[in-house]
Amino acid sequence: MMLFRKCVNGVRTLALAVALAGLLPLWQSGTARAQVSVGISVNFAPPVLPVYEQPLCPGEGYLWTPGYWAWDPDYGDYYWVPGTWVLAPQPGYLWTPPYWGWSGVSFIFHDGYWGPRIGFYGGIDYGYGYPGRGYYGGRWERDRFYYNRSVNNVNVTQVHNVYNQTVINNVNVTRVSYNGGEGGVREQANRQEEEAFRERHVPAVAAQQQHIQEARADRGLRASDNRGKPPIAATDRPGQFRGNVVAAREGHYNPPANRAPDNRPENRPGTNRPENPGPENNANRTPEANRPPTTARPENRPQPHNDRPPNARAAENNNRPTYVHPNDLPKANRPDRPPTSGNAKADQKYDKRSDNMYKKQEQERQDLQRKQEQQHARAEQQRANDARRQQMEHQHQQQTEKLEQRQQQQQEKMQRQAPQGKPEPQPQQQPPKQQQKQPGEKPHGR
Repeated sequence: MMLFRKCVNGVRTLALAVALAGLLPLWQSGTARAQVSVGISVNFAPPVLPVYEQPLCPGEGYLWTPGYWAWDPDYGDYYWVPGTWVLAPQPGYLWTPPYWGWSGVSFIFHDGYWGPRIGFYGGIDYGYGYPGRGYYGGRWERDRFYYNRSVNNVNVTQVHNVYNQTVINNVNVTRVSYNGGEGGVREQANRQEEEAFRERHVPAVAAQQQHIQEARADRGLRASDNRGKPPIAATDRPGQFRGNVVAAREGHYNPPANRAPDNRPENRPGTNRPENPGPENNANRTPEANRPPTTARPENRPQPHNDRPPNARAAENNNRPTYVHPNDLPKANRPDRPPTSGNAKADQKYDKRSDNMYKKQEQERQDLQRKQEQQHARAEQQRANDARRQQMEHQHQQQTEKLEQRQQQQQEKMQRQAPQGKPEPQPQQQPPKQQQKQPGEKPHGR
């Protein structure tokens, strides 16, 4: 039975190190006190939730975790994390889903978590027992979980601890996937949800983290590719994207004008991410690993922005996205240059200086990101109001833009200092051979 019908422009890399590319909670060990995923904010809303059917529960002890849109900072795109059944980390724990919330200047991602009570998840109607408030998909009785068949797809021949309870949805039925802002869900946490948030809870378990990584690596789950209708909307177990999977029946996505398919990062010059990246390509990556090969000819080398016509620079600035946090910035790709200049010593010296500069810039980004995440965490602990959060996000945006501008100038200066290849010597032209005069031959022209 189809009870789930819910499942709109820029986000940033939220998480407290969402190991998967943006969504793992910052606190991976122990308990998590702050729900907001510090570091991921986007300036345009996520797509609406797709419509899909819940796959069959694989067995006792599995709890349903609804799908949601996450953010990939490397591609600058939303991607769908399919809904799936997950074993609870311990008896008595329930899953509070993640959600996107408008901060006043950008959309901020709030991590999901396990705990003894359901907390606030933005009023988002995820369906299948998550109508926007609370959870009605089942309940714990000591160490056994009992499933509400009214909202869950359970095979009673395999799972006997079931019951039936009608769920009345008192909120407006909507597929909107974010809280606040224009067109968002207008709900705020109540006292019970705030208390649940302050209770001991733990972040997503390892199986969920792997599930997120698999989703991030699947190009078909990117919003710009599936247009809000992911081909894998739900799975029966986390991380298993083959076999018993469910495709979305409905979905919709209207990206901003400057985020159209032809403008996707993989279609832009200089993007060097693998076409079908797997989890092994996401781990232990360094800035050097993402740089394009240095085999281009001099005429193909990118020119500094100062050499470009003013109208071209203006058009670029009008269409460029707003970056709030360093993790939102595009990866720094080393520009192409000739493999050699004819001076091996000068080439080696330049390569070393260039590598050191890119490593230093990456470290500067990480340091600023860490500083901003700490400020986010303090604001969350102090329960800062919207005005304070907006002021903080504005400061973060200024810091990030200043860092980006300075690093861009450093890169352009480094490009101008690249050793220049010596021009190849032109072959000397041999003078035409004089034709030897045969004996008795008269001179021509006489």
